[in-house]
Amino acid sequence: MNDGPPPFALRDYALLADGERGVLIGPRGEMAWMCFPSWDSPSVFSALLGGAGHYQVAPSDERFVWGGYYERSTLIWTSRWVTTDALIECREALAFPGHPSKTVILRRVRAVHGRASLTVRLQVAGDYGRRPITELARTAGVWTAASGAVHLRWQPGPGVRRNHKGELTLQVDLAEGEHRDLILELSTHRIEDPLADPDELWTATEDSWCRDAPVMDGVPGQRDAAHAYSVLRGLTTASGAMVAAATMSLPERAEAGRNYDYRYAWIRDQCFAGQAAAVVEGGETLLDAAVSFVTERLQADGPELKPAYRTTGEPVPDESDLTHLPGYPGGQVKAGNRANRQFQLDALGEALLLFAAAARDGRLTHDNWKAAEIAAEAIAARWEQLDAGIWELDNRWWTHSRLTCVAGLRQIAAGGSGPQSGQWTTLADAIAAETARRCVHSAGRWQRAADDEGVDAALLLPVLRGAVMLDDPRTAATITAIEDRLCQDGYLYRYRHDERPLQDAEGAFSLCGFALALVYRQQGRRDQALAWFERNRASCGPPGLLTEEFDVGERQLRGNLPQAFVHALLLECAARLGQS
Repeated sequence: MNDGPPPFALRDYALLADGERGVLIGPRGEMAWMCFPSWDSPSVFSALLGGAGHYQVAPSDERFVWGGYYERSTLIWTSRWVTTDALIECREALAFPGHPSKTVILRRVRAVHGRASLTVRLQVAGDYGRRPITELARTAGVWTAASGAVHLRWQPGPGVRRNHKGELTLQVDLAEGEHRDLILELSTHRIEDPLADPDELWTATEDSWCRDAPVMDGVPGQRDAAHAYSVLRGLTTASGAMVAAATMSLPERAEAGRNYDYRYAWIRDQCFAGQAAAVVEGGETLLDAAVSFVTERLQADGPELKPAYRTTGEPVPDESDLTHLPGYPGGQVKAGNRANRQFQLDALGEALLLFAAAARDGRLTHDNWKAAEIAAEAIAARWEQLDAGIWELDNRWWTHSRLTCVAGLRQIAAGGSGPQSGQWTTLADAIAAETARRCVHSAGRWQRAADDEGVDAALLLPVLRGAVMLDDPRTAATITAIEDRLCQDGYLYRYRHDERPLQDAEGAFSLCGFALALVYRQQGRRDQALAWFERNRASCGPPGLLTEEFDVGERQLRGNLPQAFVHALLLECAARLGQS
């Protein structure tokens, strides 16, 4: 039984990231989840899922209240504690940008007011908590050790002890105004580099984040929009791949078996992020990363494009249970993802939408155009096949998948020239006609699939991308049906699972809420668009991170954290509302 820090509600966790991996920090200063060396590697801090491994810096006085904030346009976080006698801050970051084989965790504790007393606990446990520290040594106040294949070096200053739990512990006492740096390095090889100066590390990290910061002037919710961009940037590796979330197995519903591993790069999510970045002044870094990764995957796999990949471009592993970990309360621990065996047609359409957005910015190279041709050819070959759809369900003739391809073909054709553009437009028209024949409900709206008459909020997305015109009566009927059947209290649900009340089946989907705000904006209903934007951007905790689902009744986050595509739609929504 692990006796590390207990779990908290997801809304209380902050994220640090350097592009290659991330770490979650709880309100008691505990780094409770981190995988190394890459996003989908085994974890070295597993306390979030009940396993060994954590890194905690917290007031020694158990009686305190917590707060914290991100510095603008960065993932530099400051934890803030008010105790009986002191005000204490801990500035925290991963040195940015990260290196694929090494990371540096920066923590600087400071007594802002009064005399501060803090307790530090470090337990690195590789392979999801199964590898205790070995080879522990100290030289001139610097500690080195190994945990399986992970090597570490720690510069905490004097006073470190090792307790019976295998933790390295330290008591830090600071007079008012004093600070202390704690520098932890993790590497895939023995660390022999010269010790880095903390001030230089902090300055380099600040400068790197500032160079990537987009312009957000005139954008509603500027702070949250800038933060969304930082989150997406932090989740994006040097390869261009952006992981869907930093975590795995955080339950969408307690004891419902809906626990997934999202530490991989989904083509669809990557395209959402790239399209959002294309609307933002200074968003070229994210846009180019998305285009690069999607291009490489299309060139490698063509019509066999997978829904998701490891950040290296390798296949996502099959789903498996990690039974030695108790899991986050209400969930079971699963690594890998069954989406690796699915075909999701809409990913091909989203790729074309991404390329079209890049083309409008003049950022599409010859290789990118070739990748667009591959995607269009794959649509031509496979659009009549059944697929798993955006929600990764059973194979069906999903309406959203086809209409997304229609939108992608039309947008990329508009940016091209010659007979090829005409061919793409002709293909789009053929898909649209057949989809209308099969998937228009008798009430005149689009239905979920050829064999499913239900309403689906995903159908808002191809409306946004121009698959059908806003003044098309089928569009109006679909929006009305979504409003009537899936909206509740300013939030939007994906679809009805059964006859239960919406909130009893699952949480509201923030992605869908932002999509509806964007549709209202296109219709010229700006007040309603702003209302939905404001409502949904507030579905977060103090650190401003969003998950896939929001439990409206309990006002809690559900699912993995943070969910990239939700931040992408928040960013796009803010940017487009700023243009109105």
